[in-house]
Amino acid sequence: MPHMLLIHEPIGQRATRNELEGRATYDRMLRWRDDLRSRGLLLAAESLANQDKAVRVTVPAGKARIVDGPFAEAKEMVGGFFLVNVDTREEAIALAQQCPAAEWATVEVRALAPCYEQ
Repeated sequence: MPHMLLIHEPIGQRATRNELEGRATYDRMLRWRDDLRSRGLLLAAESLANQDKAVRVTVPAGKARIVDGPFAEAKEMVGGFFLVNVDTREEAIALAQQCPAAEWATVEVRALAPCYEQ
């Protein structure tokens, strides 16, 4: 059963590290990703750029609205994700607890499902 582990980072937390610390943190995440892959649990994983490079698009009533980041109302940003395939929700939660990012961010666990399911 696929689950998405979404990494919600506090805005600006990346800037609290120097480049060496940032690379060390990223390397920890890569090692965790590789461990999940070696165990046959990983479907996909990616890190996302800072939200100041993001764009939000909506098309209400057929008229496009584009807003460039950073987004003033945001208190956190999605910094990356791991898409894992596990048998139960509890297994996905256990993986989220092992994720290195849980030390500085929130790891949201969500099952994949069609949008019409409640």
